[in-house]
Amino acid sequence: MSNLYKTIEEIQNGELNARLKKVYITNEEAEKQAERYVSLAKDFEEIFGNRDDIRFFSAPGRTEVGGNHTDHNHGRVLAAGINLDAVAIASKNDENIVRVKSRGYNMDVVDLSDLSVNEADTDHSNALVRGMCDGFQKRGYKIGGFDACTVSNVLSGSGLSSSAAFEVLVGTCLNYLYNDGKVDAVTVAQIAQYAENVHFGKPCGLMDQMASSVGGFITIDFKDPENPVIDKVDFDFASCGHALCIVDTKGSHSDLTDEYAAIRTEMESVASYFGKKVLREIDEAEFYKNIPEIREKFGDRAVLRAIHFFCDNDRVVSEVEALRGGDFDEFKKLVCESGASSYMYNQNVYSVKKPLEQPVALGLAISEQILKGKGAYRVHGGGFAGTIQAFVPNELLSTYKNAVEAVFGEGSCYVLLIRPLGGTEV
Repeated sequence: MSNLYKTIEEIQNGELNARLKKVYITNEEAEKQAERYVSLAKDFEEIFGNRDDIRFFSAPGRTEVGGNHTDHNHGRVLAAGINLDAVAIASKNDENIVRVKSRGYNMDVVDLSDLSVNEADTDHSNALVRGMCDGFQKRGYKIGGFDACTVSNVLSGSGLSSSAAFEVLVGTCLNYLYNDGKVDAVTVAQIAQYAENVHFGKPCGLMDQMASSVGGFITIDFKDPENPVIDKVDFDFASCGHALCIVDTKGSHSDLTDEYAAIRTEMESVASYFGKKVLREIDEAEFYKNIPEIREKFGDRAVLRAIHFFCDNDRVVSEVEALRGGDFDEFKKLVCESGASSYMYNQNVYSVKKPLEQPVALGLAISEQILKGKGAYRVHGGGFAGTIQAFVPNELLSTYKNAVEAVFGEGSCYVLLIRPLGGTEV
């Protein structure tokens, strides 16, 4: 363990660049991160004072590549951890209290003697910290007090899963501080989902947490959510001559929790018609035979969202096959099909509450004008507001970036790297 001041000096001298490069891939990124880590260490000193046992942890945001709103009905997804992340500097304490001070937010304080659900904390980060501690303890893992400062460059409400990155970051702290890093990445992700579902009050699926915790490109089959099948997909976008762009259309995710929840609820209502809990348990042919009765009972939108599930769930398999077979043109075609399905059937490109505000739809329209027949584009993440995803030929990158930033503002187009590591000690 290193003294805080000594660690700051080591980072500034470049002595930790090799460790940073393992997480952030390039020398240039490692050097940028060094400044960020020093700044975070100074935050810790100001709030908690000097310590002799400080440690750094990181958890990435994620990009959903295939399968939109399929995970919560036990479907398949294709996802990847990215180089935007949440970082923590942490140190144990002997007070049985966890304190987490995230830059720009109030401090979260959790007394480990009471980890019951606190309704007053619903929809607040304090609930996520409590939920992670509760989840670790319920599964028989060790927990204990610690003090931490965190900072994140995963945009809140961006579809890059800032909340999952934070949950996995807290879990990574508990894992390495009290369990010697022996809790596997899948379990950390499952505990993070528990924290968000039970303590935070958001009925999310498991994809975000899994992609953040595991890292790299992964395909996940949630047919048995207690034992998800995770498979690494080895491919390199750079070799295909394209960039992966995430465009922040600056739409607000506030007051949209019920819209997200409605997608899952409506899909599951269709499953309930057949006496099942989720659509993955339904025979697709039987679904189509019974559409007249299903629409009468649950409405047309529920039927359309079920159609989207079946199509996008199968499409993930095709996307993985295309990538592994080196057919990037076929992959781009499938990405566009997924985007069209989300728009027409899943209907999560704009909110019915705010029909005059459609930044995601506008971003897709601009993308189509520039990339049609050359690249790919789709809604990204939960939808309704936030981000779109685009696969842009390198020769069009500057044209595309300039066009979308002219509409959504400078810096709104993120050109991302895929990082190989998920939640980790740095």
